[in-house]
Amino acid sequence: MKYLVIFAFALALNANSLQQAIDSAHSGSKIELGKGVYKGNIIINKPLIIEGAEDKSAHIAGDNNGSVITITSSNVVLKNLRISGSGSAHEGLDAAVLVKDAANVVLENNEITDSLFGINFQKVSKSKIINNFIASKELDLGARGDGIVFWYSHENLVRSNKLYKSRDIVAWYSSKNIYENNFAYEGRYSLHFMYANDNLVQNNVFERNSVGIFFMYSHDITARNNTIKNSSGVFGVGLGLKDSSNFLIEDNNIIYNARGIFLDQSPYLQGSVNIFRRNNILYNASAVQFMGSREKSFFGENSFKGNMELVSSDMPDMAYVEWERNYWDDYEGFDRDMDGVGDIPYKQYAYADKLWFYNENIRFFYGTAAMGLLDFLSKLAPFSEPDLMVTDNKPLMKAFK
Repeated sequence: MKYLVIFAFALALNANSLQQAIDSAHSGSKIELGKGVYKGNIIINKPLIIEGAEDKSAHIAGDNNGSVITITSSNVVLKNLRISGSGSAHEGLDAAVLVKDAANVVLENNEITDSLFGINFQKVSKSKIINNFIASKELDLGARGDGIVFWYSHENLVRSNKLYKSRDIVAWYSSKNIYENNFAYEGRYSLHFMYANDNLVQNNVFERNSVGIFFMYSHDITARNNTIKNSSGVFGVGLGLKDSSNFLIEDNNIIYNARGIFLDQSPYLQGSVNIFRRNNILYNASAVQFMGSREKSFFGENSFKGNMELVSSDMPDMAYVEWERNYWDDYEGFDRDMDGVGDIPYKQYAYADKLWFYNENIRFFYGTAAMGLLDFLSKLAPFSEPDLMVTDNKPLMKAFK
């Protein structure tokens, strides 16, 4: 980060004078905080560095009203701090750190606890949120605030943060941001985009959340090398798209979710394509669920293994989906020429399993011997013409990776 003023001195503070030191400091100064508790509800309105020791023994504590730290200036750094004690007002978006109308802000290696919202960026650009621990107040899941919020915030970096029992990482109308190497667990939506285009999501681990990653009304996004596990809430989705287009979803591990991939009217834009390739889609109750679409989805070189249900859809016409060179663990063909590709196409039909998909009461019995027998009998002697769900003309004999 570049500052207009070179850091010329450091201010030694006592626990009660932080706001006074901020007000009296020259722009570009560095304020070093020793061990102790400092009164929060501070406002930083000029370029400053506020830094504690690496053990985070400097604690900025709010009075449980409003935001603990409010930043209204560009070129501010908060580093190595413990921050806690925001208010509990959702309508006020009470946060540990609120940043408004700024650029080149760095929040690094801080510990945020007992705060409704963690970090709230409102019209902030070209800034960094790196290596922070963020936990909400001890409230029911829906009553917690979001760990990280972006609102009209662009070209930011969110890297190597750990979020525990917060609600969401959420981005509204925010583009060209990078989310990488983050770990979020026991929250609601670990990552939730709304009208957020042209973002990169990579190398994250999201585990034991209600929903892993969900994109809504967004386009031109790449999500790669993420691991999404154990999304098993009421909605229970590993990775979901609604009205979202021109996505590249590749090299992800989507494991042990109620729904592995959920696609609702996606792609949405005319002529757009969503591409899913080289993903491990493993041990989910439902591997891929479609809720209508008008445009093309392409699935190539993915591994489908151990899923209770492979592909389901609320529409009988699956012509808008193309499957090629995927591994299907229930494929029963041979590879006589030893080229790694099955000699006959893989096909999946919807038989009696449609009963559990459409009927909540029958869903309770899915996986039981009774449902297994019914499914076997319906395949042996179908009660009605089954729906062709998947045709993969080049099924792989071994998983891609």
